[in-house]
Amino acid sequence: MSKTIVQISSGHGPAECRRGVWLLARALLQEFPELVLREEHKGRKPRTASSVTLAGTGDYEQLSGTVEWVAKSPFRPHHKRRNWFLNVTILEEMQPIFDAPDYKIAYFHCGGNGGQNVNKVETGVRLTHVPTGLIVTATEERTQQLNRQLAMEKIKALLTQDEKVRKQQQRTRLWQNHQQLERGNPVRVYEGETFQRMK
Repeated sequence: MSKTIVQISSGHGPAECRRGVWLLARALLQEFPELVLREEHKGRKPRTASSVTLAGTGDYEQLSGTVEWVAKSPFRPHHKRRNWFLNVTILEEMQPIFDAPDYKIAYFHCGGNGGQNVNKVETGVRLTHVPTGLIVTATEERTQQLNRQLAMEKIKALLTQDEKVRKQQQRTRLWQNHQQLERGNPVRVYEGETFQRMK
């Protein structure tokens, strides 16, 4: 079953926003028992985090957007500001390509190193990875079995490279979301150090 990523971020907010991120993560872990903590970038002060990544199998779209935390600053007692804003981003977790075992194998006659088998036995192998459309061929070896093994090695190398690119794209998107934070029109509002939900 595919998982959903819930990223909570303080953006460029001060330590109070990082406290809010830390508190919101704990509140969501209690509210949604299927969520698990994936990653936490701790802040400099205790019980703070610049971002937290959770993952679960539920529907968390209602969390997407700005969350407001209304509280006196726990770090600056005389600070007048009482509204701190956090960002929640929802993403589908990328499924590993290797988890999709859909391959089509075709055999064909080929010249080259087949020895007596050339033009008699279908030693060439064409392997298609159906989910991605990647196609490789192998004709270098003398037997169908060895060419099939070689084709599988070739396609795994391509899939590994493709997976690295996809993961980097997801990391980039998460980082971009970490940098963006809209203030106002919150999807949820919490209050105080007890983090009581008001909306």
